[in-house]
Amino acid sequence: MKIEKRSSRVLLCCVVLIVVCFAAFLLIGYNNPVGDNNEPLLTDVIMWLMYLLTAVTAALTVWSVIRGIQNTKGNDPAATTGVPSGKITMFTVCLTVVSLILGWVTGLGATEFTASDGTVTSAGWVTVVNVFMVSMGILLVAAAIAVAVSMTGVVTKSASK
Repeated sequence: MKIEKRSSRVLLCCVVLIVVCFAAFLLIGYNNPVGDNNEPLLTDVIMWLMYLLTAVTAALTVWSVIRGIQNTKGNDPAATTGVPSGKITMFTVCLTVVSLILGWVTGLGATEFTASDGTVTSAGWVTVVNVFMVSMGILLVAAAIAVAVSMTGVVTKSASK
């Protein structure tokens, strides 16, 4: 099976799984008032879906890096594919660090959070949550832009040159 076909099928399976989980979340027990708040019954399903997708993505990333190193063994991949992978890697690492720093800066001065059930979250943990929320937002926008640029072929140079 060609890699494009396999990739398309995996993407389709992921999209279907995500849509089914979110549909179940919204349609089964979403209106579940507890006190003054709404506590959907299938919140755990969404959380476990997130954990599963994160673990699978991390494992596939490690596998891909190892496989890429084995396949290139001393060859310059940019010479054969035209993709400047070194520059892309450095940009990705720098963007991740910058997004974490921006999240930390915007979270400075956070106060402790008290939930409706009386649970208190310290200001430090509120800052940590803020760091990751801001970072995820920045990286989500960057990923969307990267997909758009990748689809246009702007970054890829002709391998025949």
